[in-house]
Amino acid sequence: QVQLVESGGGLVQAGGSLRLSCAASERTFNIMGWFRQAPGKEREFVARMYWSGGNAYYADSVKGRFTISRDNAKNTMHLQMNSRKPEDTAVYYCYVDYSTRAWGQGTQVTVSS
Repeated sequence: QVQLVESGGGLVQAGGSLRLSCAASERTFNIMGWFRQAPGKEREFVARMYWSGGNAYYADSVKGRFTISRDNAKNTMHLQMNSRKPEDTAVYYCYVDYSTRAWGQGTQVTVSS
């Protein structure tokens, strides 16, 4: 099974930027993306894209502020988060889809107002 290791979470002030990374142990997938889960809420979709390229898809709540990308050489995906809002506070999970879905361990992102 693909192993995913996330990094880059932390505390940021509202309006600031943060980049999350997710390193994959192997590249047997073609769909990758991010979800997040705020305290007391359901896990929600944030963004996804095909590793082979093409359009990326975003939740309306993050469109225009977040950008998903990948580094082929390092089997790593990124989530660049700009113009952060307090409501972006959540645990962020990366995932990949192949014959099944693999999840990262999650990384906490806190946005202070």
